[in-house]
Amino acid sequence: MKVLMVCLGNICRSPLAEGILKKKLEEKKIDGLVDSAGLINYHRGSQPDHRSIAVARKYSIDITTQQSRPFDKSDLQKFDYIFAMDSSNYENLLEYATTDEESDKIFMLLNFAGLGEKRSVPDPYYGNLTDFENVYQLLDKACSLVAEKLKVQSSQFDLA
Repeated sequence: MKVLMVCLGNICRSPLAEGILKKKLEEKKIDGLVDSAGLINYHRGSQPDHRSIAVARKYSIDITTQQSRPFDKSDLQKFDYIFAMDSSNYENLLEYATTDEESDKIFMLLNFAGLGEKRSVPDPYYGNLTDFENVYQLLDKACSLVAEKLKVQSSQFDLA
């Protein structure tokens, strides 16, 4: 199971989501690859925002080795699930898809998790540490629900 988290710059939301989902999959003993990417190239090679790192560290998640990278069209072939953090990211990702198979892999994270139709993960970049904490809590809940869905799907796959 290969999962890609996508936000605009790949320094705030998607690195947190990557780190959280990796931890959830490990806890549930689900084999999978989790990565993250951004829709802009501006932060290529940068670590996540120091506030994302601090909030993740508070919950024993180390995201310091992550480096921002831009989304690449080949990601549509590499990943089974591509989760957009907000509606703008979602619409931009759909523009990359050239087949139904590719577009069927793209979801808004909170919608897939069952936390709200077309609901976005707020971008904390211009906020403070409290905003990053709030985003962490939302992503933690969403990633728990995603991990449960992936566990069910992987067990169904094992039976086939």
